[in-house]
Amino acid sequence: MHRPLLLTSFDIWQDHHVSNSSDDLLAAVLAENLLPQPVDPIRKLPVDFELAPQQVIDRIRQVSPRGIICCGMAESRTYLELESNGAGAEEVLYTNLDLDAIARDLRFTQISHDAGRFVCNHLYYSLLKYLQVQCLDCPCLFVHVPVLRSQNFSPIVDDFVRLVQTIHQVCDSRQPGPGLPQDSRQLG
Repeated sequence: MHRPLLLTSFDIWQDHHVSNSSDDLLAAVLAENLLPQPVDPIRKLPVDFELAPQQVIDRIRQVSPRGIICCGMAESRTYLELESNGAGAEEVLYTNLDLDAIARDLRFTQISHDAGRFVCNHLYYSLLKYLQVQCLDCPCLFVHVPVLRSQNFSPIVDDFVRLVQTIHQVCDSRQPGPGLPQDSRQLG
């Protein structure tokens, strides 16, 4: 059996939030069993600069995922946005995935070069740094999810499912497994 694709979402963090769109999206695709298997979800991560990265890194150590897709809510955005990088400590780290190729046929998805300056960016940067330091060849992507409404729900779910399928295919092409330096094989 393949190692799982690790998926994460955040919990709410402001008083006016009823839910977090990143978790709403994961809940929907998991409930309908729309994703290629295996997946390992971590839902409702705390919106906390220390706890969120630690929980995900702990899970990485436990399950040795074949890839990672982290999702976070972006109230001001209207599309799914694939983040190209995470920034921290005067350093910018980039995903090793070909985002142009991934987004090419997705209708409600764009590429972003600014993951913000909040916990989403910090989580992404922390994971990219961890993977780099540990020399793990594990595709990692952060996806910002807009507020889900009846008008955008189906197209966003469709794009997300196709995105996960694409990441699974990238992971399949990158076998054999964990522990290989990132530059030793072809990048997504």
